[in-house]
Amino acid sequence: MRHKVDGRLFGRPANQRKALLRGIVTALFEQQRIETTVAKAKEAKRIAERMITFGIKGDLHSKRQVLSYVTDRDIASKLFSEIAPRFQGRNGGYLRIVHTRQRLKDSAPMAILEFVDYEDIRQAKGKAKAEGKSEKTEKKTEKKADKQASA
Repeated sequence: MRHKVDGRLFGRPANQRKALLRGIVTALFEQQRIETTVAKAKEAKRIAERMITFGIKGDLHSKRQVLSYVTDRDIASKLFSEIAPRFQGRNGGYLRIVHTRQRLKDSAPMAILEFVDYEDIRQAKGKAKAEGKSEKTEKKTEKKADKQASA
């Protein structure tokens, strides 16, 4: 029986397991959304939520804790400057796991690990892109009108 045994082993030595989870958490902070197996997503969610809580605290000790786990300094600074302020008024529950499919090769259950406000961010980026495209088309039509007027 596995009473009071914390964490998953993933059939790997401790150093490989730590490297795997560090990579998943770093990729999550970089890309805002990743697809992985359900077991890895559940384990990475525990760690990532702790890192976001450290980001919300923002003191020197918290920064050192995050830098000891996240593999890239730029992504750690992104955590403190962009990600943590989004969750300032929230007490936990920053991530969600969405079960998606069975992987073809080994039928492992797959899931998407994403921030709970991922859809809001995606829609805001879509609106910004649409506005940028409309400005470009306006400039093109102005140039065409200028060419026709000068001809």
